[in-house]
Amino acid sequence: MASSIQDTYITGLKNAHALETQAVQLLSRQLERIESYPEMAAKIREHLAESEEQAKRLEQLLERHGTSHSMLKDFVTGLTGNVAALAHAPMQDEVIKNTFANYAFEHFEIAAYRSLIALAQAAGDTQAVPVLEQSLAEEEKTAKWIGERIEKITLEYAQREAAGMKAGI
Repeated sequence: MASSIQDTYITGLKNAHALETQAVQLLSRQLERIESYPEMAAKIREHLAESEEQAKRLEQLLERHGTSHSMLKDFVTGLTGNVAALAHAPMQDEVIKNTFANYAFEHFEIAAYRSLIALAQAAGDTQAVPVLEQSLAEEEKTAKWIGERIEKITLEYAQREAAGMKAGI
């Protein structure tokens, strides 16, 4: 059975909400553990707040369409975010692995918001476009910030490790 563009768009909004739920869990777990990298902790704290706001914006868009987010999708992706954060915890170079994962995750979110913007336009939901563009801009800003610091974080980790300091998170 074929879905309408509107149906596909609503599913995309629900999926994006679940993705933000995953981001909130992932960032929260990372924030609980980070000690040696104050600049990164500050950015995670900032983006965690943005992710929470993005989820609220998506909830509002869904409400405008007479529906709500998927509790099951939110639960599964939230659980996945927790597991992903914990997967790196036993690793000596946890901070590097988290940096890679966060960079990739931000780009996944960028793709999701670009897709949602296209669907919103195709579905005629022009009011949603600026809201989705705001979230897209936040994701792009965070991805850029992480991308500009990969080498710095890697070298800081290596220097701390070589000096016998706490080099992990």
